[in-house]
Amino acid sequence: MRLLVVLFLIMLIMGCVQEGKEAKVEEIKSLQGKKILMVIAPKNFRDEELSIPKQYFESIGATVRIASVSKNEAIGMLGARVKPDLALSEVDIKKYDALVIVGGVGSKEYLWSNDELLTLVKEAYDNNKIVAAICLSPVVLARASILKGKEATVFPSNDAVEELKKAGVKYVDKPVVTSGKIITARDPKAAEEFAKAIAGEI
Repeated sequence: MRLLVVLFLIMLIMGCVQEGKEAKVEEIKSLQGKKILMVIAPKNFRDEELSIPKQYFESIGATVRIASVSKNEAIGMLGARVKPDLALSEVDIKKYDALVIVGGVGSKEYLWSNDELLTLVKEAYDNNKIVAAICLSPVVLARASILKGKEATVFPSNDAVEELKKAGVKYVDKPVVTSGKIITARDPKAAEEFAKAIAGEI
């Protein structure tokens, strides 16, 4: 009798493991054929806000490209060195399923007022793409006038919060906020949740 119970438990565990494997395979297929553009500042982008979502997107089958103000090597706040695939001026946003803007203190200096990026954000939004930003970069979405009347979050610095409120955004102090096809996240700690929210909307 005891042997039967043990055998039953082994079969149950193996069944669960097998189900888990199947679910994992199914998950890996979920972004096959999808293309995501991630935008970083040329200096002082937040390293893990790029690396964590990028790794997650690629692990479930998406193709990820990185753009910046130029194709010169970009340097993160924590020392990461990244060679962008594209300059913003070269981007055809219609080729992508999502536009994701990475934060970091460099966002304020290089991205908040970048006309090429603001145009890309508007174009992505008008073409029903996923538009997402983390940390200080939701300000770019606010300045592109796509967040008016919508809920969004941002890194809780006074200037960033004021930028959102000034643009008619309903500021919410949460790790991740989804408003239709617009997704915003507060800080590096929210990077994984942010990535999963984006994948869920694509």
